Amino acid sequence: MTSFSEPRHRDGKQNLEDFCSDYDIQPLLCMTGVPDQETLTVVAGRNIYGIPREERPDMLKNILKRHAKTVGAVTALAATLALAPAAQAQDRSDWPTSVKVGTASQGGTYFVYGAGWASLVQEMLGVPTSSEVTGGPVANMALIQSGELDMGMVTMGPAYDGWVGQSELAPGVPMHNVRATFPMYPTPFHSVTLESSGITDVAGLDGKRVNVGPRTGTAAAYWARFFETLGISADLQYGGAADAAGQLQDGLIDGFAFAAGIPIAAFSQVEAQNGANIFGFNDEQMIEILAAYPSVTEFTIPAGTYSSIDSDIKTVSMANFGVAHKDLSADFVYNVMKVVLDNNDRMLQIHATAVDTVAENWNQNGFMWFHPGAIRYYKEKGIDIPLNLLPPEYED
Repeated sequence: MTSFSEPRHRDGKQNLEDFCSDYDIQPLLCMTGVPDQETLTVVAGRNIYGIPREERPDMLKNILKRHAKTVGAVTALAATLALAPAAQAQDRSDWPTSVKVGTASQGGTYFVYGAGWASLVQEMLGVPTSSEVTGGPVANMALIQSGELDMGMVTMGPAYDGWVGQSELAPGVPMHNVRATFPMYPTPFHSVTLESSGITDVAGLDGKRVNVGPRTGTAAAYWARFFETLGISADLQYGGAADAAGQLQDGLIDGFAFAAGIPIAAFSQVEAQNGANIFGFNDEQMIEILAAYPSVTEFTIPAGTYSSIDSDIKTVSMANFGVAHKDLSADFVYNVMKVVLDNNDRMLQIHATAVDTVAENWNQNGFMWFHPGAIRYYKEKGIDIPLNLLPPEYED
């Protein structure tokens, strides 16, 4: 698992959101606007990463106070911090002091979507929430099962593998510490090649070097199976979406077969800079895949999703879900559900795929126990979760 551990701009030239994220500063402090250019430069020059993480917030507050440019800024800081107890008047005794959310590689939809809702939770609930770069759904299941992550995002195919003890990361270990929370969006499988390659169909990837995303991601797990089913022998490469886009443009690989919410930023990057062929499956291939993999469903990527695509693309997709560790506070999870599902307008600002992030899509999960906090939310919306999806710890 990888997370940001070094400042992205040591000369201090970064925006306020990056500054707060890089240095793990509490959201109330950042909201004051105190970190000006001089302050950013001062902090960037400190050896902050030699200091225990739990000591950083207090140290940074002192630095910020010393380098605030105006009395008004300090006054705003004090006033904002003074409001914190009132904002937390509700009983939060069992809430976590911070939350780690597993996403996936940079350049993919999981990273954008996950970082977005994690920031929204932090903003609206006041709990420091970090988005962690991981290998994707397969890794997120394992990391939540072990308690290394509090929450995360999974595609239901790899999630089912983990649930029944067939995960490649922990074979024979049913991952029953993981609980379903909110529905996210469908993940369609599709591929991109350079326009100049002449490869316009999955069959054209036979014998080619094809990146299929991080080794523990949904794309890697299922593209290998799809290729085998279709009789395609590709030289599989692994890596993050942003890296794959760069490798494709540099001629280091011939194709990038991926699965993520659309549009995939890395695909759009290739398209904009080099010209691209973006494709799914033909009718014959669709029949074979749908027959072999009941966890996928038919999906259409609408024309116009990518600027160079003027007709619909036929492919298959899997549903995605937010998940949480079973021991995470039910009241906290309930409030996370409210943040994500009751603020769809804010979610749509994060990524267009959030059009499907609505309570009515709860039934895209048919096997994993729901978290008690999620069940409480659904009940308030008039949704009765089936008995087989209620966890052992749930009390009505």
